[in-house]
Amino acid sequence: MHTILGAGGPVANALTRELESHNENIRLVSRREIKTMGNTTWQKADLLELDELRRATKGSGIIYLCAGLVYDADIWKAQWPIIIKNVIAVAKENNARLIFFDNVYMYGLVNGAMTEETPYNPTSEKGKVRVGVANAIMDEVKAGTLKASIARAPDFYGTDSTNSFFDMMVLAKYAKKQSAQWIGDANTKHCFIFIEDAGKAMYLLGQNPDTDNQVWHLPTAPALTGKQFIDMAAAIYDIKPNFFSLKKWMLWLIGKFMKVVAGTVEMYYQYDHDYVFDSTKFEKRFNVKPTPYQEGIKKMSETLYKAE
Repeated sequence: MHTILGAGGPVANALTRELESHNENIRLVSRREIKTMGNTTWQKADLLELDELRRATKGSGIIYLCAGLVYDADIWKAQWPIIIKNVIAVAKENNARLIFFDNVYMYGLVNGAMTEETPYNPTSEKGKVRVGVANAIMDEVKAGTLKASIARAPDFYGTDSTNSFFDMMVLAKYAKKQSAQWIGDANTKHCFIFIEDAGKAMYLLGQNPDTDNQVWHLPTAPALTGKQFIDMAAAIYDIKPNFFSLKKWMLWLIGKFMKVVAGTVEMYYQYDHDYVFDSTKFEKRFNVKPTPYQEGIKKMSETLYKAE
């Protein structure tokens, strides 16, 4: 049984689609009901409640943790330690493999490319929380009490989620013939993983037990500058590459009224410095290549973000 904790989010949805395409038995776990069909079922549970989680994960062979919390450092500090403790407990009780979908916050500001060997040096409160989560998993792995892997990815695109600034601030804007927005310095490099690549990569890790007990960077196309992303998207939408850069003080000001924006202020270092993510290890192990940005953006322009 493949059990997805935090079902309903972009990564969980991409993973669900991939598992369903292979006719796997899937259990989706979330607080809100999700309509299912075929071999997929839904179980209500709060990840903060161990007894609920125990009932929801009973009989699981693989547990994927894809949960996303409200983008607030205080909530992360309060809830992530409880969640990971509970998830580790039920994984051990079921003798299940655990695959945790992670981000790159624990690395902090990196001079050069982020790899699986990059040391943890968080420069944000949310990054410190992520260090604690990763260490909790790997401490159990080192002790021989848990079979687990960490699947790490950069910012994603290819969804209708407000968590994807590239989708919301560039593609959605160009689809409406509006000027785009970019966070930070558009002359610095950035990486985005196509959400379907993330789902397929999580599936591959689930299918290969020999990948357990280590960190994997999921397949991500090489970094481009913000200006290159904008020019590429504008050409696909046949529109002028007009855009406006959001500075840190602007985010801080907007954050006074929108808490989700306030949460991006401490992460601003990711947008005024190069943000380069290396997935060579995964690509070589599985002989896969990430979706080129040109292809991914074009697909979005024909589906979720059709020109109006």
